Amino acid sequence: MNDPIRPRDRDAVIQSLRAGVVPRSGQHLIQVGRSREIETLVTDIARIADGGSAFRMVIGEYGAGKTFFLNLVRAIALEKKLVVANADLNPDRRLYASGGQARSLYAELMRNLSTRTKPDGGAITGVVEKFIATARTEAKASNQSTETVLRQKLDQLTELVNGYDFADVIAAYCRGYEDGNEKLKSDAVRWLRGEFATKTDARQALGVRSIVDDSEVYDQLKLMARFVRLAGFSGLLIGLDELVNLYKLANTQARNTNYEQILRILNDSLQGTAVGLGFLLGGTPEFLLDTRRGLYSYPALQSRLAQNTFASNGLVDFSGPVVRLSSLTPEDFFVLLQKIRSVYAFGNSGKVLIPDQGISSFMEHCSRRIGDTYFRTPRTTITAFINMLAVLEQNPGTSWQDLLGGIEVVVDRGGMADQLVDAGDGDEFASFKL
Repeated sequence: MNDPIRPRDRDAVIQSLRAGVVPRSGQHLIQVGRSREIETLVTDIARIADGGSAFRMVIGEYGAGKTFFLNLVRAIALEKKLVVANADLNPDRRLYASGGQARSLYAELMRNLSTRTKPDGGAITGVVEKFIATARTEAKASNQSTETVLRQKLDQLTELVNGYDFADVIAAYCRGYEDGNEKLKSDAVRWLRGEFATKTDARQALGVRSIVDDSEVYDQLKLMARFVRLAGFSGLLIGLDELVNLYKLANTQARNTNYEQILRILNDSLQGTAVGLGFLLGGTPEFLLDTRRGLYSYPALQSRLAQNTFASNGLVDFSGPVVRLSSLTPEDFFVLLQKIRSVYAFGNSGKVLIPDQGISSFMEHCSRRIGDTYFRTPRTTITAFINMLAVLEQNPGTSWQDLLGGIEVVVDRGGMADQLVDAGDGDEFASFKL
């Protein structure tokens, strides 16, 4: 890679990887392998853009690259003119609940709503105003009022749950937009984001009788998918990560109600009843396969998510709803470290800090110390590699041979080791002392 890399892009990638988190931008600079999986998701994006629906569950071990893969697909979707919303599940954010946790998830999704021109979230206002601008243009051409055209365009949404109120809220934003009423615009955006806690507050502010509550989150997402298409976008892609938090729910009923919601989403997607809407869910093998607490504990989901029995002994099938992220091969991992080395050097091959032989030696060292885990769940090893590059950069004259001879891998299951990095199984950590 000899194309120069901007310092901002380089720092965003390197700092994220060194901290053990996935970079929000620049994923293409370090993407390796998994071309078949990416092709599959690109096909899904095309289906969504064509007015269809998609559902994919991305399954992989901790640290295997699920979040990176989800972010890469997110970036591709933005380039294809989709609107993208993503959120991580946690104890306070679920697909279904009765204590506000589902509405909290919806609010997080709406805060993170992104478009190609606003990729870091907060795009909901831009989407609404783009729709209003389109309606105003058509109104001038047909010599009608903007609200009349707007209502005609939104009429198709009234068949959906909360569709009438959704149309009223957009109309309220339009009035605020034309009259310069910032309070009305703000209240409309609050409703669209699911930030009204009571129906009384929503009725006083906007004259509508409903709000986004825990039981209607999925219905509201279907509404939003239809709306973004009316605004001129290709569709809506929802990315949900850390679904293992549903697996961790101690209450059986709470788990099952969330699994029922996943089943509903899956059925709608497979039957094509959702228009321009796709779901991309990230989870661990335990979350999927555990027959006591995982998705396989719910018979209807087990039958729909079961692996193709003919796809064994190296054979693959990417047409099902589950995409299992295979481990990176050592060859892929070598290329990945080459790309990280290049990004660290701002894309200038003349300024790389370690030769290919040094990368090979680093991999051999990791293989001896921690076994094949170093490339199967690469997060820890990548952090160690960047730590080594940092020492080489800041200590001129230091040789990589000396550093590799002095790296000590310390596995700590209880205490706090230096430069603690999540090793991938939840309770094991590895620190790399250079």
